[in-house]
Amino acid sequence: MVILIQCKDSVGLVAAISGLMAQKNINIVSMREHVDTEANQFFVRLVAEQYGSTGELLTDLRAVLPADASIGVNPDPEKKIILLVTKEYHCLSDILVRNHFKTLGASVQCVIGNHDVLQNICERFEVPFHLVSHKNKSKEFFEVGLAEVINQYPHDYLVLAKFMRILSPQFVALFPLRIVNIHHSFLPAFMGASPYKQAYLRGVKLIGATAHFVTNDLDEGPIIEQQIIPVNHTFTAADMIKAGKEVEKSVLAKALKMLFEDRVFVYNNKTVVFE
Repeated sequence: MVILIQCKDSVGLVAAISGLMAQKNINIVSMREHVDTEANQFFVRLVAEQYGSTGELLTDLRAVLPADASIGVNPDPEKKIILLVTKEYHCLSDILVRNHFKTLGASVQCVIGNHDVLQNICERFEVPFHLVSHKNKSKEFFEVGLAEVINQYPHDYLVLAKFMRILSPQFVALFPLRIVNIHHSFLPAFMGASPYKQAYLRGVKLIGATAHFVTNDLDEGPIIEQQIIPVNHTFTAADMIKAGKEVEKSVLAKALKMLFEDRVFVYNNKTVVFE
């Protein structure tokens, strides 16, 4: 059983939670907490042995926690995701392999592409592929098509696995903090298009990738995971792209793992991630 709590900080919260667990004879397996003193926010992820009535436990937790508390008890252990892609295959193929061998921690409901380049690999893994072309369409009409397909499937998250289209604020608002993007740069450096070319021209010695939630501000949503690798003067822009794809796969896989295991809290455009 997993319990997630976020609320204003106050003295005695840990004692109140652990005391309630003891009162109900619920064994705590692990308990991770964090306090942001500047924001006065308290976060806790608690794993405990299964308890009979989650509704009763939720009511009892509300009684001992601040009125503003956000409480989740026993979230769905296997999330459902929809992937959005364009032409690059490296992130998609990594997710499809994990999905096929049941190591993803989620189930891929479908893949939506604005080109048909990746349809074949989806068919090989027996995952539904939907083509929603952006060509000769307004952004509004294109996004209506995306939403129509998305709404055919149950889903917890949309994953932009190298989906090279900028989504409108109106579309993002339909899925608040449920769209995850992998950006081929160590944000906030080199935002926008062609980050590896930007990095090459700047002569950087480190490149990286960032997985983040999508918000209305391009490449500025809450960051879930980041990694970097060293490069040097011998690397061309093409070399950086090749090396960067490996980092992108790793970063996205780690970020999704944290999300699927309910280890990520979001507030003030930041995240608390209990690894």
